[in-house]
Amino acid sequence: MKTIIKFFILLLAITQFSTLANNSEQQQAVHVVIQKYIDGTSNADPNLITSAFHPKASLILSHPNKPFWQVTAKEFASWFKTKKVTRTGAILSITVDNDIATARAKITTASPVKQYIDQFLLKRFSDGWKIVSKTASQLDITQSEQFLAAMDKRVLFIVSSADFHGDSALATGTSFSELVEAYDVFINAGYQVDVVSSKGGTLPLAYINTSDKTHRQYIYNQDFMYKLAYTLAPEQVDPEKYLAVHYVGGGNAMYQVAENKNIQAISMHVYEQNKGIISAVCHGTAGIVNLKLASGEYLVAGRKITGYPTAFEKTDAAYYQQFPFAIDNLIKQRGGIFNYGQRNQSFIEVDGRIITGTNYQSSREVAQAMIKQLNTM
Repeated sequence: MKTIIKFFILLLAITQFSTLANNSEQQQAVHVVIQKYIDGTSNADPNLITSAFHPKASLILSHPNKPFWQVTAKEFASWFKTKKVTRTGAILSITVDNDIATARAKITTASPVKQYIDQFLLKRFSDGWKIVSKTASQLDITQSEQFLAAMDKRVLFIVSSADFHGDSALATGTSFSELVEAYDVFINAGYQVDVVSSKGGTLPLAYINTSDKTHRQYIYNQDFMYKLAYTLAPEQVDPEKYLAVHYVGGGNAMYQVAENKNIQAISMHVYEQNKGIISAVCHGTAGIVNLKLASGEYLVAGRKITGYPTAFEKTDAAYYQQFPFAIDNLIKQRGGIFNYGQRNQSFIEVDGRIITGTNYQSSREVAQAMIKQLNTM
């Protein structure tokens, strides 16, 4: 009997895992369709817009003289034959239920600045997912919000996709605290934040504390959590968009980031071409150890840098044995000047356009220092 029960428990677990994996695949497929809509409307490409819709799809839009204004997808696409205004969009959420799905996106237009929430209903057909209906609502935004939206100020968070320490079975993840504390500062200052991970897709998380007010605010924020479920892959990032990059810590920041050539290229483009900021917190500093200037010199050479020091690590613990290097030692080998403050207290170093923090307690202060500098650039 026990063997039979164990068998059914195992079968149930396998079934649930299979369902979750399939659901994730379907969400990604829906994501592709909505992105076609966004790209098509942003770049005046009627064919791309039409490809996202089912031929019989209908759109319910707002019109001052028509309470129920219904247009076809073909008619809607025809409005975008020429690029009349700058238009950008970001997917906020996707929910899949078997062969139907709903999605939300925020659309921003310029001259004058307007923002909309687009709501989509999709259905999966034999040839894939298609939008079958769309509606939209214009947001009521203040003049200051219009100004911030028009500026489209963007910061790119860089994180690791690693689930485990090295080749071990020791679980690890990105520090949720470091994510939300910095994110909260940037969002409230009018910045947009994108997240790129070493492999793209769902982000492993660690150190979640739902008793913490900020953690609780964002763990239940659908739009924020969607960003973490669908992080950008490095090849999807256009570095020209960003004023700064911010390397987020957590144990997994020791893996997959420092050696990632695409991430290195993104960061150095932001720093050298855009004249932007490179920042890091805690173990996130591991991500900048291999960055080089166009001259071939290491970015950290001669610079004051901080991060999580060896002195704070449990060097005899199993996780530490998996670390590919010690952050402070390698920074020093690269010619950097490594400093750190007291344990569990915020400590940051600001050296030109390189801003770093020792631990998760430094996350807000690093973000604030970045904004202070960005606002004068």
